Amino acid sequence: MRELIRQMSTANPLWGALRIHGELLKLGIGVSQATVSKYMVKPEHRPSQSWQTFLTNHASDIVSIDFFTVPTVTFRVLYVFLVLDNARRKIIHFNVTTNPTAAWTGQQIAEAFPWETAPRYLIRDNDGIFDFTHRVSAMVIKQVRTAKRSPWQNPYVERVIGSIRRECLDHVIIFDERHLKRALKEYLGYYHRSRTHLGLEKDCPVVRSVELPSLGPIHTEPVLGGLHHLYTRMAA
Repeated sequence: MRELIRQMSTANPLWGALRIHGELLKLGIGVSQATVSKYMVKPEHRPSQSWQTFLTNHASDIVSIDFFTVPTVTFRVLYVFLVLDNARRKIIHFNVTTNPTAAWTGQQIAEAFPWETAPRYLIRDNDGIFDFTHRVSAMVIKQVRTAKRSPWQNPYVERVIGSIRRECLDHVIIFDERHLKRALKEYLGYYHRSRTHLGLEKDCPVVRSVELPSLGPIHTEPVLGGLHHLYTRMAA
């Protein structure tokens, strides 16, 4: 019984003696609450949910933002800004600039969420380029800053950036800002509607229906000059 009390208190750090005592009673174990309090493992500090638990529990209310750089053929550096919906891994908004500023970034947030569509939480790092507190506060968005040098705390947008690089930009020579926007727009069309995601149980950010063999033969359409392909069924 003592081991069970310890196991329950360790596995459920948010449970107090009252909660554990009630659980034991439902398991047919007659023990006093004082006994539970005596043998339970006391946390050293106030328990709180883990970062992964926070991301999982609030996925539908969270967006993540980040920048990544893209060099052009003339060695000019372009900055790509992304706004990602964590729940469906959908890129809500993107834009490209050569001179990212806090004012420009704040404007991108406003454009991403018009007409009171703002999320509850926004995850970002501590870069000074994200110093748009007044603009975001006016939209009633709570900013959640990741720890310094901890990109793993913003995993969804980091993974998307990795996918964009591996599946698109590492295979394309970018000439200028306009060319980069065009390449990203074409890739994101494929990413949203055709590319399956492990985190979405092999579905796409925009729900993709299953096409049964009865719909006809498989049709192939190249994307990004044949770098990827779309597969759909078409009636004969």
